[in-house]
Amino acid sequence: MTKNTVEFVRNGKKVTLTDIVPTDSLLDYLRLTEGSYGTKEGCGEGDCGACTVVLGRHLDGKMQYRPVNSCIYFIGMVDGQEVITVDDLADSNGELHPVQAAMVEKNAAQCGFCTPGFVMALFALYHDEDAVTREKVTDQLAGNLCRCTGYRPIVDAAIDACQNKVEDKFSKQMVANAKILSALQNDDLFIGNDQRFFAAPKSAKSLSDLYAKHTDATLVSGATDVGLWVTKKLMDLPKIIFIGDVAELNQIEDSATQLTIGAAVTYADAEIAINSIDDDIAETVRRIGSKQVRESGTIGGNIANGSPIGDMPPILIAMGAKIYLQKAMVTRDLMVEDFFIAYGKQDIESGEFLTKFTIPKLKNNEYFRCFKISKRFDQDISAVMAAFHFTIDDGVINSSRIAFGGMAATPKRALATEAALQGRVIADIGQSDKLFDKLAEDFSPLSDMRASAEYRLKVVRGLLFKALNEVASVANKVEQPNMRVIGKRGA
Repeated sequence: MTKNTVEFVRNGKKVTLTDIVPTDSLLDYLRLTEGSYGTKEGCGEGDCGACTVVLGRHLDGKMQYRPVNSCIYFIGMVDGQEVITVDDLADSNGELHPVQAAMVEKNAAQCGFCTPGFVMALFALYHDEDAVTREKVTDQLAGNLCRCTGYRPIVDAAIDACQNKVEDKFSKQMVANAKILSALQNDDLFIGNDQRFFAAPKSAKSLSDLYAKHTDATLVSGATDVGLWVTKKLMDLPKIIFIGDVAELNQIEDSATQLTIGAAVTYADAEIAINSIDDDIAETVRRIGSKQVRESGTIGGNIANGSPIGDMPPILIAMGAKIYLQKAMVTRDLMVEDFFIAYGKQDIESGEFLTKFTIPKLKNNEYFRCFKISKRFDQDISAVMAAFHFTIDDGVINSSRIAFGGMAATPKRALATEAALQGRVIADIGQSDKLFDKLAEDFSPLSDMRASAEYRLKVVRGLLFKALNEVASVANKVEQPNMRVIGKRGA
């Protein structure tokens, strides 16, 4: 069955839209159609967080709330969810939500333009079941920028409200809202005509059939990249196929030897599983965009858009990950490193789409490190992304997989450097070793706004030395307190 309406919940009531422009944003709907002016537009690219709203979904018998940037979130993507804005938080008698009240009490606003976004990010945290710490608060707020308050009173307000939770009106309405959401139609969505439409298939077969008919359509999952094509490049995208509701593409399978993640699984939903592979991956994922971006963006999308500065591809290449593509009912697989052909060109046919990827788990004699180098620590694009995977027996490097982002037109392995490491005793490799010169054979980076070519080459030399030194200390069981050896690495 296929429906031609977008259905979602607002303030306990079902909203039905029958006529939408494919690239209409949730923000524009709220402000221009609904008249909910509390949500602000700041950057228009998902960076500042002023437009943050919260989406509620009914999963595993309970309501889950996640913050998203409404400026780059297409309105059709909210189908089947609850939409909550800052306008909705206060009770009907005017009593503020505990998060709002704490912001007032702690004097956590000055000009106030960014405040609605902060409030909504904290509202999502308020409904998080995990314990709230200062570290968790600062991570939650990394995607909300403020020029005048100084953050300290905002963090204080967050800790005060979220560590002393009381039942709010949304907790009281959870059962009723979940019932409304459960009753919404879960059919394939198609609004428009063959020339201009927004579609949201619910199965891989529906997606395959639709995409085979409209190979010129734009596939969208989190819209954290495609959304900017609309808001910044002013592109007209007449045909949008949203894959975020495809059941098969939202699965995670965790076995003893590998992790399989569907192409539509968000960073937030994949976080626990993928972070278990290695602690460095966990830290890198935490720094990929903001909480809002990770709640929308997908690892599959990070692969498919083919960016030379994407953070996940070097990690996946170093880990020996594999991707799976489908066209009609025909599937094929290839190594992630073989997917990237040249700048802006990937090994994908017309009508073919990414369905999933697999990551082998580390064996006892395998060691991994990855490092993200950027001008700003949080929510910034990498100047260099480095990933190192070594197989070591008795202190000797038997094999290695080293990949970098930001060093070439595509994410790329350092094959000459890998060959030079083969058979070397890891403890004997010094900072002045000539093997580091091999990196200049592997890469001829460009200078751009993020870093110069000279800086990039110096950085990758240092990161390789750092990775080798850290891994040597662990492999040889030599305790070095100054090295960043954390978690299971110290075991």
